[in-house]
Amino acid sequence: MTFIRFVGKTCGFFGYVLQYACVTHCTFEYIGDFVMCSGPSMEPTLESNNILITEHITPRLQRLRRGDIVIAKSPSNPRQNICKRIVGLPGDRVKAHFPRRSQIVPKGHVWLEGDNSSNSADSRIYGPVPQGLIRSRVICRVWPLDKITSLTDF
Repeated sequence: MTFIRFVGKTCGFFGYVLQYACVTHCTFEYIGDFVMCSGPSMEPTLESNNILITEHITPRLQRLRRGDIVIAKSPSNPRQNICKRIVGLPGDRVKAHFPRRSQIVPKGHVWLEGDNSSNSADSRIYGPVPQGLIRSRVICRVWPLDKITSLTDF
């Protein structure tokens, strides 16, 4: 009888682990997660090794606003995520880098730029970014602790 109780308790334990894993996965996939920022493109707003809390709901509902900082798949390297600020929404006229003239952001796209314009590969290089590549919107910085701050206007 003790073997059957052991198997029952083990199955119960793994059932709880599976439930918590599913809840955690759904939370990080559909609600929000933590992201570590790297690279100089968003300085001085964000620095390398800052840890950010992001949310996934606003991009899915297409409620992004000019000025939001977002995490997106890189249009030039899909294995890499980028952290940039939305500078232009569909229909906005923005200054393009190549060719040196203004451009209108097409429907279904946004114009992303880093805050450190002299050291940022962004829409000025690769053009408008499809909204489908945007993964999440940054809510706040939580690391380093002495620089905890909200990065949105609710």
